[in-house]
Amino acid sequence: MTTARFGLLVGAVLAVVWAALGFWAFVGVAVAMLVGWLVGRLVSGDIDGARLIDALRGRRSSS
Repeated sequence: MTTARFGLLVGAVLAVVWAALGFWAFVGVAVAMLVGWLVGRLVSGDIDGARLIDALRGRRSSS
């Protein structure tokens, strides 16, 4: 699946949720999708968890 098709699928899911369940359900699904994406990237090793936590705490990296 290409990135464009994946983006289209995500947009379609969010649009259906918004139309069927309302704005706050849309926000909840969007946040859940973001968390799922982040966990997937952490598990696959694309994101370094320690560096992410340091960045969220406001610490600067020397590298």
